[in-house]
Amino acid sequence: MADQKDDRLPALFSKLAQAHTKPTAARLESQIWGIWLEAPAVPEVADTLRRGLSAMALSQLTDALRAFDTIVAKAPEYAEGWNKRATIRYILGDYEGSIADIRRTLALEPRHFGALSGLGLVRLALDRPADALEAFEAALVIHPFIVEAENIKALREQVRGRPL
Repeated sequence: MADQKDDRLPALFSKLAQAHTKPTAARLESQIWGIWLEAPAVPEVADTLRRGLSAMALSQLTDALRAFDTIVAKAPEYAEGWNKRATIRYILGDYEGSIADIRRTLALEPRHFGALSGLGLVRLALDRPADALEAFEAALVIHPFIVEAENIKALREQVRGRPL
């Protein structure tokens, strides 16, 4: 059983913040996600997590949402349950619900670069580019090679009123 409190995470985050290459960052990111996705030792949560992830991969969003609803109810201190539900809510267009779940994720795991990136995407969908940039830049501090890093320069120029 692991979660955002896992003893391996501080060292991984430290190495990630100092990564000098994309391959190094990708390896560390994969290790962090592996820990985050380990289900907590709460009855039924591991099976529900597997079902939710499977439904998510198959774009069965209603089933995925139901699974993650169950997880956050049974394991409210498990950050990744909230993050996955935030992702489904974003895909479904429930931006306020997604933001609420992202806030809960970040309260439990402030280093959650995936949640920060997701917050940036939600804010872009709400046409709030300055707020989106703030979220992406916060993610970039934690993960210098996060996928959205490639878009930050253009977003900075947009927010500052410069032509793209």
